[in-house]
Amino acid sequence: MDKTDLHNVIKQLELNNFEVFLTENIQSARNVFENEILKGIKYSSVSYADSITMHKTGILDLLRNIDSLEFIDTFNHDDSWKEQIDKRKKALTADLFVTGTNALTEKGQLVNLDMIGNRVAPLAFGPRHVVLFIGTNKIVKNLDEAFNRIRTISAPLNAKRHDDLKTPCQKTGICYDCKSPQRICNTWTITEKSYPKNRIKIILIDQDLGY
Repeated sequence: MDKTDLHNVIKQLELNNFEVFLTENIQSARNVFENEILKGIKYSSVSYADSITMHKTGILDLLRNIDSLEFIDTFNHDDSWKEQIDKRKKALTADLFVTGTNALTEKGQLVNLDMIGNRVAPLAFGPRHVVLFIGTNKIVKNLDEAFNRIRTISAPLNAKRHDDLKTPCQKTGICYDCKSPQRICNTWTITEKSYPKNRIKIILIDQDLGY
């Protein structure tokens, strides 16, 4: 995407009340998060949902090492499934929540598809501040392209990351609108605007990152 189109997307996001930070790479995204966002908000607890792009920044290690911060780890595999679910419910009460998105339209809409809702629920309600790390490869023209991107790229590739899943797309890389009990495609969300204004902060990284 050329710079003019990219800045038009940023303009649309800002008109939709998102706060946007444009960065060149993973390291600059981490710097913005640590030196601009964290220093500009009040928070005493933090949690997260799965995101390849977010993980690559290394911010989870940063947050874990802040002694005064309650870190709600929703993916601790030493926990039982019930304990993980309880922590994901608690994440809705965190001051700060970090993750990514499946797609971003040129009109500044966030489009996501989730398995149990632990990523999209805090995006919609609960945490006082939400920070999304988004590679520019996630930008699509409209909602139809967003749905298509998620069905043909995001969902199958995310399923393949989890060896324990037994879904058709995990094996074939193609979405079948399956009936599997382990289906990961259950809840769609479209976030048209941030409410309150600037509650959702977007670190847009000018690289191809994540699915």
